[in-house]
Amino acid sequence: MDQILSMAATNLLSPIILSFALGVAASLARSDLNIPEAVAKGMSIYLLFAIGFKGGVSVAAHGIDLTLGLSLLAGIVLSAALPLIAFGLLKVMSGLSRLDAAAVAAHYGSISIVTFVAATSVLQSSGISYEGYMVAVAAAMEAPAILSALWLISRGGANRRMDPELMREILLNGSIVLLVGSFLIGGITGQEGFDRISSFIEAPFQGVLCLFLLDMGLVAGRGLREGSGVLKPGVLTFGGIMPLVGSVVGLLAGLLLGLSTGGVALFMVLSASASYIAVPAAMRVALPEANPSIYLTLSLGVTFPFNLTLGIPLYIALASALTGG
Repeated sequence: MDQILSMAATNLLSPIILSFALGVAASLARSDLNIPEAVAKGMSIYLLFAIGFKGGVSVAAHGIDLTLGLSLLAGIVLSAALPLIAFGLLKVMSGLSRLDAAAVAAHYGSISIVTFVAATSVLQSSGISYEGYMVAVAAAMEAPAILSALWLISRGGANRRMDPELMREILLNGSIVLLVGSFLIGGITGQEGFDRISSFIEAPFQGVLCLFLLDMGLVAGRGLREGSGVLKPGVLTFGGIMPLVGSVVGLLAGLLLGLSTGGVALFMVLSASASYIAVPAAMRVALPEANPSIYLTLSLGVTFPFNLTLGIPLYIALASALTGG
């Protein structure tokens, strides 16, 4: 427990968490602080490219093996299964309609790439290594949750077809394309390619992440202000409980796969996080009747800050305790 509290305190006082807190505080205080949309989009492109590229370089050095294949398969299975758990919890804990519950559940099967990036940053600062191919697992976990949500809706009698527009939204979502593409570039060029652009990939990363989380804090603060009327106590409680449930599932998967301490922690982070980029875009097409004030505010305004402040230190500490790392 002392290790968890110590890591949590260190994480809370890190520049990336304090930047996020500044954004939330400024938004709740109704400050006119604002990050232009084009700048925010540019920062997200940089972060996705950097983490994907470094993951590809790591795989090039490590090589493709059975553990990599099993990790990808496990990520896909978890992404499809976690929405079913989330949906069941929501039906018990909240009064949400089947449509809104399924839309929320989809977010908790997919992943938050920014939470993943923040976790890798904490691992690196703590000197804990992890498998570079976990970024490929992250990309694999983006889409299956959406299919599970559609299946949940169809079980309720609604007819939701996988039309070409929806398939395009799922498979060609910009974050997935960039993450997978940069991963492949890093894998093809390897260490030599990394050495050529290391000054671009390494040095600015932490600073850009701080500014991006400042913007995320502003967005989360606005969501909390605007969504307070629709987020009932049961729904808010779900936003804190589901990450813990997901992290336990991710912990078991990581241990069964025999991953390193960092790899197990990242599997926990992926399973505990909630999407606020890829899935909302798909939900606008697949479930336009669902209320975005619920699923966006819950994923970005509740679960995201929970994972950043308390979740990541908890997951790393548990992974370290159970793997001996």
